[in-house]
Amino acid sequence: MPKRIVFTGGSGKAGRHVVPWLKAKGHDILNVDLKPLDCPGVNTLIADVTDSGQAFNALSMHFGFDGYETGRGPAKVDAVVHFAAIPRVLIEPDNVTFDVNVMSTYNVIEAAVKLGIAKIIIASSETTYGVCFAEGDKDFHHFPLEEDYDSDPMDSYGLSKVVNEKTARAFAMRSGADIYALRIGNVIEPHEYDRFPAFIADPASRKRNAWSYIDARDLGQIVHLCLAKDGLGFQVFNAVNDTITAKEPTAEFLKRWCPKTPHRRKLEGHEAPLSNRKICETLGFVEEHNWRKYAKA
Repeated sequence: MPKRIVFTGGSGKAGRHVVPWLKAKGHDILNVDLKPLDCPGVNTLIADVTDSGQAFNALSMHFGFDGYETGRGPAKVDAVVHFAAIPRVLIEPDNVTFDVNVMSTYNVIEAAVKLGIAKIIIASSETTYGVCFAEGDKDFHHFPLEEDYDSDPMDSYGLSKVVNEKTARAFAMRSGADIYALRIGNVIEPHEYDRFPAFIADPASRKRNAWSYIDARDLGQIVHLCLAKDGLGFQVFNAVNDTITAKEPTAEFLKRWCPKTPHRRKLEGHEAPLSNRKICETLGFVEEHNWRKYAKA
């Protein structure tokens, strides 16, 4: 069933693909960002959700001029998708990255819960697994990387995402809202598949991403599935595609490139080390954009 969705950060790298994907499914969307989004039928509200007042207002406004015709005030919002963030380290000072990401998430979740919005989806990150922005060559604790992993990032961005997951859990417990945190992998836009031959030629360069990725369009499907699935409370889902960015089968590849890292279960075929098993089994995710369809390794 189509929903009325406030989407923060829809003008960013992931959002500019996810928002049109959701719009095509019939959802009514208000984009909240510091920059406009070129997406027909989607208005952008310029707002800074690090400010609590702006977050509350953004989640309780008309989506467009047609809302004024009803005479009944802004219509109820069914769900919030929160992608707005400083997207990585080394863009802003570390304290700013942490502050913006943590406070914006707190403000959006708080506003949603207090306004009675019972479905909230937030963007967490692969960086919570602690290797992406680690100092030096850090090994993962084990493979595959699944949602019960002991998250231990040492950087400001990954740490902000761990805090955001805890914030989401706290609000879900005390409110009963469904709040799903997506640990989004390395986002690949459709035009970026020409990068994959270089990924394959230099395996060490992809360790920080656990040799995994998410197609931006498949991320749209994942968000859509989260919107459709109610009653799970607080959940963390890895949001990644199915397969490893390597030619060899996963177990063989990892034996060569991470020989000291234990495996908690057998890795089948070309299964991605950052596993999407939970989101496939729980939400029914079926990828549409495997990298092998677009890139010649």
